[in-house]
Amino acid sequence: MEEFKVQTAKHPAPNHAPMRPHSDQSKDRASKRLSSESNGTSEGGAGAATPVEVTALEEAFRRFAIHGDTRATGKEMHGKNWSKLCKDCGVIDGKAITLTDVDIVFSKVKNKSSRTITFNQFKEALGELARKRFKDKTGEAAAEEVFKMIEGKSPVISGVTRAVASPTVSRLTDTTKFTGSHKERFDETGRGKGKAGRVDMVDTSGYVSGYKHAGSYEKKVHQKPQPKAM
Repeated sequence: MEEFKVQTAKHPAPNHAPMRPHSDQSKDRASKRLSSESNGTSEGGAGAATPVEVTALEEAFRRFAIHGDTRATGKEMHGKNWSKLCKDCGVIDGKAITLTDVDIVFSKVKNKSSRTITFNQFKEALGELARKRFKDKTGEAAAEEVFKMIEGKSPVISGVTRAVASPTVSRLTDTTKFTGSHKERFDETGRGKGKAGRVDMVDTSGYVSGYKHAGSYEKKVHQKPQPKAM
């Protein structure tokens, strides 16, 4: 019996794997951790983080929120840009909704100690305006109509004036049709003469006004061949 126990101790069971060095086990754990981090998971069993889809309304909110402010993050919007959004997107119609209505709603939905509104407060404010703008629709249907007016929009850049092409403007700016003193301010090509077209310049050349051969005598004298010296 004792001899059988000794033989069993010398020969381990074939199902047990041999012990691996501690350094190899640490490498395996590190490789698993790196693999799980690259796949967006952890050893705790957390699933991969899915990206949040940004709606067209949220994108419009972000564009107006950062307009004119380099330090803005796009998560909050102050009153000036809120008013600009309502104006640029046509929410303000001057009848059902005015600029005063927009300012009142902004003060109503924002926190008392804050000067900005979040996206959720932004939607709440639009819902308030929608009920005034579309009185014949339910609350949700009216809000959807206002959302459509804003979705995908961007701030309108002001200060750029475009030339208006119309027959009236063209006729008023055609210098060939000018008469009197106005005609004297432009040459044949329509280019302004500057001071010479506005002020009577005194001609001290000695020639009569309107004489077309001014300076011709000097040209003839210079062009006349000189007698050869003997």
